Amino acid sequence: MTRDPLRKESPGSVAPPYDAVLLIAFGGPENPDEIRPFLQRVTAGRRIPPARLEAVAHHYELIGGRSPLNELTRIQAVALQRRLAGDGVAIPVYVGMRNWRPFLSETLAELASDGCRRVLGIILSAFQTEASWSRYIDDVEAARTALVDRAPAVDYAGSWCGSPLFIEAVADRVAATVEGMPPTFQRAPLVFTAHSIPRPMADDSPYADQFRAASQGVAERLGRSNWSLAYQSRSGDPRDHWLEPDVSERIEQLARAGEKAVIVAPIGFVSDHVEVLYDLDVEARQRALGLGMQFHRVPAVNDHPLFIRMLAGLVSGA
Repeated sequence: MTRDPLRKESPGSVAPPYDAVLLIAFGGPENPDEIRPFLQRVTAGRRIPPARLEAVAHHYELIGGRSPLNELTRIQAVALQRRLAGDGVAIPVYVGMRNWRPFLSETLAELASDGCRRVLGIILSAFQTEASWSRYIDDVEAARTALVDRAPAVDYAGSWCGSPLFIEAVADRVAATVEGMPPTFQRAPLVFTAHSIPRPMADDSPYADQFRAASQGVAERLGRSNWSLAYQSRSGDPRDHWLEPDVSERIEQLARAGEKAVIVAPIGFVSDHVEVLYDLDVEARQRALGLGMQFHRVPAVNDHPLFIRMLAGLVSGA
């Protein structure tokens, strides 16, 4: 049964049992030789100037010539499988990527070969829109169509960004970051970030509302009133209207207001990959330092135990 990817559902609303879990993510290059083929695939059909692709390739080179996304997703999969086993749900967890190996088509074929007939797909994107949810489901369904009668049935877990466990995991990451800061700056403004998307896409989805609600939940849990939202990692035609403000613009606003430090929490990302390691740790940090501000970046949830527990609840219905 395929669910509407943009319909608001509570976590754990899909009932087991399943033969397997499929974690669905964006994918990324794992060595320098894969960077440019990966970028060409991601931008196929879009009029991206070659100079821009080279600039982005350089971003990957600056963070070690690879994306940690695939490795971190595998770590999440291992942690989830262990958590499920501990909860008495002994089923395997697979990983499928939309834009790099293992491609979703490869993983669906593997699931079929392994005899899996009913699978729960969990999309590892915090907030729902066409680019972050619908396109992933389209790719899974295309892979299933190619397998004909061998294809396993795939259910999709609903929206999980409002889960108290996700909120608590993000809050714990923020609290740990603040604890390690100089006391003078521990009450610095907190800026939550998510990937910017085109405004027409945002208007047709709950993306921005989910971003605000999840961020507000974290701020309330921490008892912080000095917080705001910003978007990052914008791409595409600069003449198009995308969600704003950009994180660098938000940092500039805070500097003009006299703030001497900023805490940035990438709540829209569940792993520390290039949008975090370069767009925040390099570009946003340089902007803050250039304005005389301290910059403190909160880690993504990655394999935080509460996040893994939340994923397990999606499988077991807890």
